[in-house]
Amino acid sequence: MFSDREVLSTLAMVRGENLDLRTVTLGVSLFDCCDSDPERFQENIFRKITRLAAQLVPVCNEAEEKYGVPIVNKRLSVSPIAAVGAAFDPAQMVRIAQTLDAAAKEVGVDFVGGFGALVEKGCTPGDRHLIEALPEALATTERLCASINVATTRAGINMDAVALMGETIKATARRTADRDGLGCAKLVVFANIPQDVPFMAGAYLGIGEPDAVINVGVSGPGVVNEAIRRARSANSAIRLDELAELVKRTACRVTRVGELIGREVAARMNIRFGIVDLSLAPTPRVGDSVGEIFRSLGLSRIGAPGSTAALAMLNDAVKRGGAFASCNVGGLSGAFIPVSEDLEISAAAEDGTLSLEKLEAMTSVCSVGLDMIALPGDTDAATISGIIADEMAIGVINKKSTAARLIPVPGKKAGDRASFGGLLGSAIIMPVKNGSCTDFIRQGGLIPAPLQSLIN
Repeated sequence: MFSDREVLSTLAMVRGENLDLRTVTLGVSLFDCCDSDPERFQENIFRKITRLAAQLVPVCNEAEEKYGVPIVNKRLSVSPIAAVGAAFDPAQMVRIAQTLDAAAKEVGVDFVGGFGALVEKGCTPGDRHLIEALPEALATTERLCASINVATTRAGINMDAVALMGETIKATARRTADRDGLGCAKLVVFANIPQDVPFMAGAYLGIGEPDAVINVGVSGPGVVNEAIRRARSANSAIRLDELAELVKRTACRVTRVGELIGREVAARMNIRFGIVDLSLAPTPRVGDSVGEIFRSLGLSRIGAPGSTAALAMLNDAVKRGGAFASCNVGGLSGAFIPVSEDLEISAAAEDGTLSLEKLEAMTSVCSVGLDMIALPGDTDAATISGIIADEMAIGVINKKSTAARLIPVPGKKAGDRASFGGLLGSAIIMPVKNGSCTDFIRQGGLIPAPLQSLIN
C-alpha cells in the first residue's frame, strides 16, 4: 500500500511532471483461430479480439478516473501473424491486416501490434508472404503495427532478411509517400525482441505467453527530469552516484503506480496480469522529454560528449528501481530515444549536436535502438540494410534487445522536416554519411552467433 506521503507526491507527479501510464496492452493469442479458409480465419480473429477486448477501453477509463493517472494509449498485441497465418499468400495477408485493424477500431484501441515474423535463422513461405504484404498492409490500415525480428544472440544475424527489410522499408515509404512515409513509422526491425513488450511498434504476443494477458508500459521522463533538476538546485555539489540513486527511487515509485493500475485492469477483466515495462518513453509534449534529462544532468544537449555515459547511468538506474518495485518487470524496460517523438532530441538532431552515428553509439546502452529516424528519401535500400545490420550487431553482441525504425521520406532531403502526427511527432531529416555497402549486403547469408551465445 502507498503511504499518505507517497500518495501526495504521486499526485504532484501527475499534476506537474507529466506522470502517466503510457499504455495498457491486452495480448491475445490467435493460435486457436487458425483455419485453412482465409475468410473463416479472419472471422475467428475478429470474433476473439472483440470478445476479449470489448471492455478494455471502458475499464481503463474507469481506472484512470479512480486513480487520477492518465492512461495515454490502450493497445492490443497478437500472436505473430506469419506463424498463425503461415498458409496464406500476400494478398490474403493484407486482408488479415485489415481485419486486425477493423477489430482494433471496433473495440476503440489506439494500436494493434503483432503483424510480424521471427526470421533470425531463416524465412518460411509464410514469413516471406507477410513481409511482401507489409507495404500494402501498412498503407491501407490506420492502427496496425508490424515488427520483424531478424537477429538474436543465440542465432546471429539473418543478412538475407536484413537485405529484404531494406527493400521493404523503401517500398513501404513509397506506398505512403503522401504521408511522409508514415507506414515506416509503424514498422520496426528487431534483434532479441521480447515476447511481452507492450510498446509499439514492436508489441506482439509471444508463443510462450498465455491466451490473454495484460501488460503495461509506464513512462515518466518528466518526473525523472524534475527530480534531478530539484536535487541539483538544492545541492550544486551533488554527485552522479547520488543522482543515480535518486533516479532509482523515482523509477521505483513510478513502477508501483503502473503495476497498481495494471493489476486493477487485469482483475476487473478477469485476465491474467503479465509485466510492467518501465521504459522512459517520451512524447512530443513540452516537459515529457528524455532529452531534457541530459540538460538537467549537466550536458549542453543530448548528443554532446558524455551523452552515452549519461544514458547508461540513467538506463541502469531505471532498471534497478523498477526491479525493486515489481517482480514482474519485462518488455524493454529502459530509456527510449526516438528522434521524432521527443522535442529535445528532435531539436538536437536539427542543430547538428546529435548525429546518426552518435545515436547508434547511444543505442548500445538504451532499450529500443535507432527509433523514429527520418532519412533522406533517396537513401538506397542497401544503405538502409547496412544501418539495420549495424544496429542488429549491437544487440546481438551485447545480448540485449535493440531495433531500427527508419523512415526514408520520399521527395525530401537532409535538413527538411517530416511530420507523422500524434505521438509520432515530427523530425528533421538526418543526413547519412557517404559510402557504399551494396556488395556487403548483397552477399547475404547468416552472420554467425557470437561466442556469447554458448551459455549452456
